[in-house]
Amino acid sequence: MRLLICFISFLFFHPLSAYSALEDIPDAVKSKISIPDIEARSWLVADFETGWMLAGKNADQRIEPASLTKLMTSYLVFDALRNNEITMEDMVHISKKAWRTGGSKMFIRVDTQVSVLDLIQGLVVQSGNDAGVALAEHISGSEQGFASRMNLMAAELGMTNTNFTNSSGIPEDNHYSTAEDMTLLSMALIREFPELYRYYSQSEFTYNGITQQNRNILLGRDPTVDGIKTGYTKNAGYCLIGTALRDGIRLVATVTGSSGTITRADQVQSLLQYGYGAYEGLIAYQPGAEIKSLPLWFGETSQASIGVQKKLGIIFPRGQSDKLSATLELPASLEAPIAAGTPVGYIQVKYDQQPIYRTSLQVNESYAEGPWHKRILDSIKQFIY
Repeated sequence: MRLLICFISFLFFHPLSAYSALEDIPDAVKSKISIPDIEARSWLVADFETGWMLAGKNADQRIEPASLTKLMTSYLVFDALRNNEITMEDMVHISKKAWRTGGSKMFIRVDTQVSVLDLIQGLVVQSGNDAGVALAEHISGSEQGFASRMNLMAAELGMTNTNFTNSSGIPEDNHYSTAEDMTLLSMALIREFPELYRYYSQSEFTYNGITQQNRNILLGRDPTVDGIKTGYTKNAGYCLIGTALRDGIRLVATVTGSSGTITRADQVQSLLQYGYGAYEGLIAYQPGAEIKSLPLWFGETSQASIGVQKKLGIIFPRGQSDKLSATLELPASLEAPIAAGTPVGYIQVKYDQQPIYRTSLQVNESYAEGPWHKRILDSIKQFIY
């Protein structure tokens, strides 16, 4: 199915920011199916593509994030890998501080060398606090320096109610977040590092002769669940962020302050079931697909291909796809040279004729200037028309 599209010409536009806070699903498209009763400190279920929160309670309430903290640690490790600051083959010296770190461990030994690859699996699969400290020291020289980097990235990602003081989630004064901020972080991690994110679906990891299972028991329950992270401290209670991908639609469910390991898994599963039962999704356009072509002046060709900057997926109440339509907001024409990825307008999605979602449109490929005689001819045409 494709969206019914209308076209509106306009002259000025403003690019959307890369990240923003979660937003409540618009009333026009909100399902009438009852929301599950979740007994936890805070919780939410959100759609990955739109950033819509389908349901939630106390999502912006400050919490102790416990081992959910490691989501930011892994984000920065993955970012350092992408920027060639470190490699998977780097051998990391294990300090006494890393070795002594309490709580959950991957059981690294002091004054040994451990590869970044092993430490990532120790961090992600085994939730090793020791692995978190070792990686922090390898990247930033100290855990304190790494925490500063964590907070800079949190601000960049729009996590407005979060502050980190360590890389593992061990309780400390002024170390806090919210269910909403942690969900934003989870979405950013999945979006930015799809290849490395796969470690979050790894069921077990063996290091130093010790095999530990992934604490996210939903991985074994539901084949559509591929992450993401558990957490626990006495004050934080039992926390879990779970995400599933069904028919191209990803939902993320977060529960904090639950009463037990089974309970938190049941609650996240219930939220995912609610989301997929109440809503269905449509992947309307992929990046690179042409939605419309616009006249192009002064170029080697006379038309420019226009598409979405990121995958356009939309969710709506189950069985109501016929109520979807879209409007394009674009200039009447473009001028060469123009680079691929240049934002040129918006697509406005409507449900039952009410605007519900707006995202950027871009030029799909680069267009160079045409030869001099083509540019002169186009100048004459512009003057005439």
